Amino acid sequence: MAARESLRRLLAPWWAAAYLDFMFMTRSPKQVLGYAMADITMAVAGTAGTFLLAERFSGIGAWSRDQVIFMLGYAIVATGVLYVLFGYNVLEVSRRIGRGQLDHTMVQPRPLWLSLAAEGFVPFSGTAQVLPGLVLMAWAGSRLDLVPSAGWPAWLALLALNLVSSAAVVVGFSYLWGSLAFRAPVAAEEISSSATRLVGQLKPFPLDTAGSLLAGGLLTLLPVGFVAWYPCRALLELDTRPWATLVTPVAAAVFLAIALLAFTTGLRHYRRTGSQRYSTFGHRR
Repeated sequence: MAARESLRRLLAPWWAAAYLDFMFMTRSPKQVLGYAMADITMAVAGTAGTFLLAERFSGIGAWSRDQVIFMLGYAIVATGVLYVLFGYNVLEVSRRIGRGQLDHTMVQPRPLWLSLAAEGFVPFSGTAQVLPGLVLMAWAGSRLDLVPSAGWPAWLALLALNLVSSAAVVVGFSYLWGSLAFRAPVAAEEISSSATRLVGQLKPFPLDTAGSLLAGGLLTLLPVGFVAWYPCRALLELDTRPWATLVTPVAAAVFLAIALLAFTTGLRHYRRTGSQRYSTFGHRR
């Protein structure tokens, strides 16, 4: 009984956020449709260059055209997962910190991590990229005649795990840089959005021919490779090592741990000094 009550309290913020998102969608369908079309347009524009290269040359490097299309669908879904779980500037946390809006969250009678995890949940208005990406992955997968060596149930579980992990890598990277806004709220207000935008612009390219030094940098200093390239390389069994599908989840855990350390350190400083400014811009009322 106690466990059930604890679970109910844990899920209540997500339920409330989902309800508010549903009300927003039903009350402003034209606005939601506009947002959805904009999200789809951005997703297509961000991957069109790679798609056209793969179509013109029947692939890119060791990747066939259909493998590249699968990777592009994966990248779109991973980005869509970010929009579904971390809307309303939760992903771009430096905006909330720099504008002094984090105080709204800190005064709530629940843990800060739970508020940040639930406030950006938009399962209705934020799915514009998820469904098209899934269709693209399914279409490319059918053309590839995928036969996973571990079997379909295990492969689908690994696919879901890697998609969540790819999104978690971006979240960790955003919060790592966004923690700078605790000390420089004005200068670093947009640093999270710049970090996620940089990762998003480079994500849809295979890095097999990038060279070990550049590829290593794009997996560590700028974790572009974990958004689509490396997990798809493992899922499509271009990397046949048995532990390859677990590299992205491990990387996500590492990035989240580093981001947590940076964020808690910045939060301690914030609690001593407070906010130097306040702006209502972008605040969800």
